[in-house]
Amino acid sequence: MKVSELFKYAIERGIDNDPRGRDGVDAILGDRKKEFDALPKEKRWEFDEERLWNPYDDSRVLNNPDDIEVNRVLMGVNIDSAEILLADRLNEKGKAIDLVIGHHPRGIGQPGLPGVMDVQADFYAEWGVPINVGEQLMEPRIAEVQRAIMPLNHNQAVDTAKLLGVHFMCTHSPADVMVQKFVQDVFTEKEPRKVKDVMSLLKEYPEYRQGTMLKNGPRVIVGKPDNRAGKVCVKMSGGTGGAKTLYEAFESAGVGTVVAMHIKEDHIELAKKHHINVIVAGHMASDSVGMNLLYKELEGNDLEIVRCSGLIGPLE
Repeated sequence: MKVSELFKYAIERGIDNDPRGRDGVDAILGDRKKEFDALPKEKRWEFDEERLWNPYDDSRVLNNPDDIEVNRVLMGVNIDSAEILLADRLNEKGKAIDLVIGHHPRGIGQPGLPGVMDVQADFYAEWGVPINVGEQLMEPRIAEVQRAIMPLNHNQAVDTAKLLGVHFMCTHSPADVMVQKFVQDVFTEKEPRKVKDVMSLLKEYPEYRQGTMLKNGPRVIVGKPDNRAGKVCVKMSGGTGGAKTLYEAFESAGVGTVVAMHIKEDHIELAKKHHINVIVAGHMASDSVGMNLLYKELEGNDLEIVRCSGLIGPLE
């Protein structure tokens, strides 16, 4: 499988697990096509044409000079210049790293992060929050994230990869939608009665067990372990944390417990105000579940994965 084929495989796996469904994603791609077609020819150079088939603005092939066959990859949660240098050093030692795959967006994918946040409105709609309400809740949050990303040095690691000839890509949203669906399906099937039961279910999986041993595993942030869990909502995709006003909407929708990768301090206070239990499952552990699920079908068959930069070993 070549670099471009591996990337398209990841995008398709993401779409298969997307909360909007394939029809919903196709509708978004159709809207983008209409937008592109409506542009005058002299303005089309400004349009990112990859967005016509790739719905995830935060996931891209970042350096692929000759689209080589991929047998061994270096994969991590955060890939920066240090990890690109590591790949080059491993190649010098005969490890033959064909491609570096990061989870968190880099290069053009990093300013693309706000472009994937609108999926959160569809996610909230699944929990009874009207789509028009969800969209309006997300608008100021998307603008906030966009402003925060603007000053960053997006291309630093990509420039390093280009100078060293290292093939490089990132797959953020495809992995996030996979971990969200996987963990949500566990709770939907098992119907945990108490918050501590939610915690126990998470720790059945090796990524969360190892995260616990590294002092960065699941923790109850709001509520108590003996609290009734109620309806358990998993929020792990959509680019980054959602609007802080969502806790009021969740209370109205009857959500009892939210399981997230991470949470901001102001969100904690609002969760308390609206009587929502909150479990932080662990950022590195959750991202590891998503990345391991994304490439599970390939690992050991067509692909050898060398893990680095916080990526915990695969699901058993």
